[in-house]
Amino acid sequence: MKPAVTRIVLFLEAIVKGFGILAAWTCVALVLLVAGDVFARYLFRTGAVWAQELQWHLISPIALFGMSYALFSGEQVRVDVLFDRFGPAVQRGIEILGGVLMIGFGVAMVKLSLPWVEMSYARGEGSPNPGGLPWRFALKALIPIGFALLAIQGLAHVLRQVFALPPRKHA
Repeated sequence: MKPAVTRIVLFLEAIVKGFGILAAWTCVALVLLVAGDVFARYLFRTGAVWAQELQWHLISPIALFGMSYALFSGEQVRVDVLFDRFGPAVQRGIEILGGVLMIGFGVAMVKLSLPWVEMSYARGEGSPNPGGLPWRFALKALIPIGFALLAIQGLAHVLRQVFALPPRKHA
């Protein structure tokens, strides 16, 4: 059973890692976009509403995909001063509880955000600004995707702890 669980965990983590890499490349695109916008504004005294909107649109996948990648990488927020004082069994229990809560939170956020995305899609919602970006629903669709990834990584985290799988070598 352990080899099957290991394959499942590795598959789930590969999904999260892929989206984490996408978030990292989105950071590069954001830096280039901001630099280009600043360059255009100060040298040519011009700017575009769509470029400014795209900047904050790119922050969304960075945050939403990055949160599951942070859990995957072991960079989640934890009070290490207290955590390190507990024995291995208590630490494992805390990790399992945290993972279960992460799954529950992720699933709840997906469930709560889907109607909001559907409504935005039905309206064909776009930017209210002249020259702004269309398809705001596509940006909003990142919310349930991001929280689904968080639930997926929470599941992988719980399985890794319950079955005492070896830690990852590198994220």
